[in-house]
Amino acid sequence: MDDRTPQPLDRYAPETALTRLIRIPVRIVVLVVVLPVRMVWDLLAAGWYAVDRTVLPPLRRALEASVGALGRGLEWLFASVGRVLGWLIAGLVLIPLRWLYTSVLTPLGHGLRWIATALLAPAARGLGAGLAWLFTKAGQGAAWLFTALVVAPVVGLWRYVLVPVARYGVAVPLVWLYEAVLTPLGRGTDWVLGKVWDAAAWIVGGVWRGTVWVLGGVWQGVAWVLGGVGRGLAWVLGGLWRGVAAVGRGLWVAVAWLVMTLLVAPASWTYRRILTPVGREIAEAVQVAWRIAGYLSRAVGRGIAWLARHLIGVPAAWVYRTVCTPVGHLVRDALWAPARRAAAEAGRAARSALATARETVRQARRDAWRALVGGAGGARSGEPRGVPARTLGSTTTVPSAVQASETSLLGEKLVKRG
Repeated sequence: MDDRTPQPLDRYAPETALTRLIRIPVRIVVLVVVLPVRMVWDLLAAGWYAVDRTVLPPLRRALEASVGALGRGLEWLFASVGRVLGWLIAGLVLIPLRWLYTSVLTPLGHGLRWIATALLAPAARGLGAGLAWLFTKAGQGAAWLFTALVVAPVVGLWRYVLVPVARYGVAVPLVWLYEAVLTPLGRGTDWVLGKVWDAAAWIVGGVWRGTVWVLGGVWQGVAWVLGGVGRGLAWVLGGLWRGVAAVGRGLWVAVAWLVMTLLVAPASWTYRRILTPVGREIAEAVQVAWRIAGYLSRAVGRGIAWLARHLIGVPAAWVYRTVCTPVGHLVRDALWAPARRAAAEAGRAARSALATARETVRQARRDAWRALVGGAGGARSGEPRGVPARTLGSTTTVPSAVQASETSLLGEKLVKRG
């Protein structure tokens, strides 16, 4: 096997004797610390499970019922307030506004519209036509006056005075002066100035070429001298930089070696040989202690449950079976069943009495109606015969007619319209 292949670390190997040394003490300490925490955790979990099964559902139902009752109460309150506000708004605002609109504003608007269409519109149309005719005639007169007094004199002055004077007194002399005097004089001046410019350009060009030749020779000499000086300085500075770089590399190597030897290597050895085994053992000890604490907590819980069952549950079950159940059966058979039967008989008697009273009222109303209309088969004098009221034998309903009894009487006729 290749020695360079990384091998898994054996915690029972001789180089990991520190782990075997601290394993048992660490697990004992962690168990002592974790056991109360696990018991408290299991106790809280059991308490939450019991509360979730016994307390929260009734509380939730009570809260839902309270919220529902509150919602229904608020709905009734808001509905009542809305109805009262609607009645107040309708009685104090809408009805007066509707009366004002229908009884005051509508007749007033109709009257104003009649006044505007029957009186004001014809008067406005006549007045507008008169003003338009008057303004038209006044505009025509003003235009004729402006043309006769202003436009005609200005046009005559421009056409017969200003145009001839400007044409023959200014334009014609200026054109003759430009063509006969200024044009020949300008051409001669241009020829003279061109010859002078050519001579000056030849002289200035010769002077510039001589100056450029002299300055070029001077610049070449200065550049040769400065190039030699620069090459010498570059050689000196290059050697100096190479020396400084060599010293810096040596110092960097020395500092890196010191840091690796004095800091990194001890820290790596401490992490690999001490912190890693200790941390691994602490984590495994916490896992083992948590499981052991769970077993102990479960055993304690079972013991407490056994004690509660034999000290509370069994006596309570015995009392329920031997005392409460016979007493409950006795109360149910001797008290509750007779009371329920008596209440049922009383309810049936009350319903029968109410039915009898209802039938008596119907018979009295029917007799009173016969006495008023004059008999069962007769009709009121002077009135047409109508359609009979809806009864068990008819499908027609007529207002103001008395409905026949649901129990048919011997020889009773249908009651006509009253």
